[in-house]
Amino acid sequence: VQLQASGGGLVQAGGSLILSCAASGGTFDTYDMGWFRQTPGKEREFVACIRWNGGRIYYADSVKGRFTLSRDKAKKSVYLQVNNLKPEDSAVYYCALDTPPLTILSARRFASGFDYWGQGTQVTVSS
Repeated sequence: VQLQASGGGLVQAGGSLILSCAASGGTFDTYDMGWFRQTPGKEREFVACIRWNGGRIYYADSVKGRFTLSRDKAKKSVYLQVNNLKPEDSAVYYCALDTPPLTILSARRFASGFDYWGQGTQVTVSS
């Protein structure tokens, strides 16, 4: 499985971006996908995840109301709309995929639970 993340960039505080992650390869059709972010010297932090079949979504409390996760099944892609960005949102954002889906979606908040990762896309928010 290959994951290609894109959409990062430099934006002023209060601005918005749309991060994309396209999946290719693999033969399974039931899985969970997630977004994490990481800053230098810190552990990878959970942002949001989605159950591919059914579309259930789980967000980290820190991004609820500002970030929106969606998917396009035909394109095998997930999108993270990030609004009202703050300087503390600056990080490298990674998308991830794992199968089979977990019974409890909130258990996907641990990076160690994902086997497949994209290369990351940098988001920098200036104040």
